[in-house]
Amino acid sequence: MPRPYWKGYLKLSLVTCPVAMSPATSDSEKVRFHTLNRETGNRVVSQYVDSVTGKPVKDENEAKGYARGENDYVILTDDDLDSVALDTVKTIDIDKFVPAESIEWVYLEKPHYLMPDDPVGHEAFAVIRDAMASDKVVGVSKLVIGRRERAVVLGPRGEGIVLWTLRFGDEVRPEESYFEGIDEEADPELIPLVQQLIKQKTSRWSSDMVSDPIQESLLKIIAEKKRALKPAKKAAKGKPDATQGSNVVNIMDALKKSVAAELKSGKAR
Repeated sequence: MPRPYWKGYLKLSLVTCPVAMSPATSDSEKVRFHTLNRETGNRVVSQYVDSVTGKPVKDENEAKGYARGENDYVILTDDDLDSVALDTVKTIDIDKFVPAESIEWVYLEKPHYLMPDDPVGHEAFAVIRDAMASDKVVGVSKLVIGRRERAVVLGPRGEGIVLWTLRFGDEVRPEESYFEGIDEEADPELIPLVQQLIKQKTSRWSSDMVSDPIQESLLKIIAEKKRALKPAKKAAKGKPDATQGSNVVNIMDALKKSVAAELKSGKAR
């Protein structure tokens, strides 16, 4: 298990237990590239440069600045930033609960796994977790991450708890401005056909549904280059897809054909 990047306390009224938190997702398996100098093959490094003198800035001379005018900044030191530290730096204090289904997915930002960090706190952790599961609610709290206090929700998942950071309200754009031009009512005769398609295509969720074909293709290319093989011949171009000729289709005919094809393939399986 990766080393937790945050440790603190989970608190509900008078119930407190030490916890540790780790990101629930990882990008470490993604293909990453370095920028190279094509002529020398050496890596290109980036560094902060003074915008006036053009000289590189040493790490110890870097500072946070708040612009109050053109080329006029208020400099904040690490001590200044530390002085505004909140209790939420080390404590996740659940102050309210909401029905689990009431959290709109568009507000969910990044998931983290929360687990007890000391055997003494296992019982308190389990009580909070199981009580939320029984009542089908999630806890709402706040937590400082990266010097910013973020709203978070906590929900039970298996033996642990998943903590989601939430986007701020002003970060989520109102959907009305995007959907206001959609005033078309669905033809009631078409809905049953789409429902048949949905039924045919419905299956249990699997992580295979979100595989990354580009990642897989890149890995194949990299493997081939490692083996110093000759470039593979380009695949012969096939005949153009007849369906690309026109975007104008009879939706009823298209749905009927889709349903028939799905039913046929279902029987074949």
